[in-house]
Amino acid sequence: MVPSSSLWGFMMAGTDVAARRTAFRKLHESGCFVIPNPWDIGTARYLQHLGFRALATTSAGFAIAGAVDLPVNADFESGYARDPEGVANNVRRCIGTGVAGLSIEDSTGEASQPLYDLAQAVERIAAARAAIDDSASSVLLIGRAECFLTGHPRPLEEAIRRLRAYAEAGADVLYAPGARERADIQAIVSAANPKPVNVLMSANTGLTVSDLAELGVRRISVGSSLARAAWGGFIAAAKTIREQGSFAGLESCAPFAGLNGFFREDAKK
Repeated sequence: MVPSSSLWGFMMAGTDVAARRTAFRKLHESGCFVIPNPWDIGTARYLQHLGFRALATTSAGFAIAGAVDLPVNADFESGYARDPEGVANNVRRCIGTGVAGLSIEDSTGEASQPLYDLAQAVERIAAARAAIDDSASSVLLIGRAECFLTGHPRPLEEAIRRLRAYAEAGADVLYAPGARERADIQAIVSAANPKPVNVLMSANTGLTVSDLAELGVRRISVGSSLARAAWGGFIAAAKTIREQGSFAGLESCAPFAGLNGFFREDAKK
């Protein structure tokens, strides 16, 4: 989500922005890491407490970049503009919030034409690249091909075509959310080489972090999944109370004392 201007000053606090961006870039140089997606300040701080090395925003969340001392990758959707100039202007504003990376997707949000024409999509990535370069920052640019999520008839083939074009236009990291099959993920990683690839794990497909690392995936995000998991627990417990008059759904609640203790200790840091 795009952070509101009232939060910008708060978001610049904490660990030095340049240091976070440098650390984030190094994470993409080798190995495989999970970049989970918190949905508010509390969940962001708890994920940092668990030892994750970077976080990513999600369309199901709020601004978090200043809440933690970790690099944060912004889900910048489609750049909040159609034309390349508008994308560039918004990218400059996003960089000012202190993010370490940002993604630009090629989905239009329109049923009649779900994806931007490739030429226009490439221009938008190039504009984002130029805006980052002009800022003299080390913010990573993630190029997203939304073929799997928009119902393209040949999602793998088209995603590979687009990701290669986005790499040439200046994307540092490549991402085709919605790819779930091992063979598809392997094909994307191979086609993107040597660029690092992000894979979205939005459900338990049976693949583990180790499996994805063996496929050559560099980073793994979970999108709205953690938020939906929390909503799933809330909905189930609320329905049990309303429909059955039972409080059995509260058995899996996190202990109050544990949460209270964590946030008290976190506030002292």
